[in-house]
Amino acid sequence: MKAIKVEGSVYFIAFLFCIPFANWMIGNVGTVCVVDGPCLLPVGPDTMAPSGVLMIGAALVLRDMVQRRLGKKWALIAIVIGAALSAYVAPPALVVASAAAFLLSELADFAVYTPLQERRLVLAVLASSAVGLVIDSVVFLQLAFGNLDFLLGQVLGKSWMVLLALPLISLLRKRDQRLGVTSA
Repeated sequence: MKAIKVEGSVYFIAFLFCIPFANWMIGNVGTVCVVDGPCLLPVGPDTMAPSGVLMIGAALVLRDMVQRRLGKKWALIAIVIGAALSAYVAPPALVVASAAAFLLSELADFAVYTPLQERRLVLAVLASSAVGLVIDSVVFLQLAFGNLDFLLGQVLGKSWMVLLALPLISLLRKRDQRLGVTSA
């Protein structure tokens, strides 16, 4: 169906948009902006995170939806373009950390999502995003700063976006079942 391909294209573009938007947010959106550092948002009790983590959490879910609508090939293309875009828009000191974290986390998301998504879409999105967001956080923090001091905030910030998306994913699954739409 043409509408499904259009929907997939929207997910693809939104996925790619998350990357520069996350980088922009880090320097411009937050309740506190550290001099020569990131802008931070509260993500839990006494827990702050760089604001860009919200967009990375959304990107993990959007990548799953790209795969659902356009197929594995387009999901992998999105990951490669996303990693290149991440390296391009990251501050020079964070290029390797940003690109590596993005590439590894999205590939892990792909590996978990793929076998689960046909039967249990919501579980697939939740499980794959959980794996992806932890890998993204650990790899980025370790490569960028050599420590995991901000791990809790990174994981919580990304998790909020995933959890907010789950009711929409459930509605999408129900709509697909009603229309007889299968994943690509």
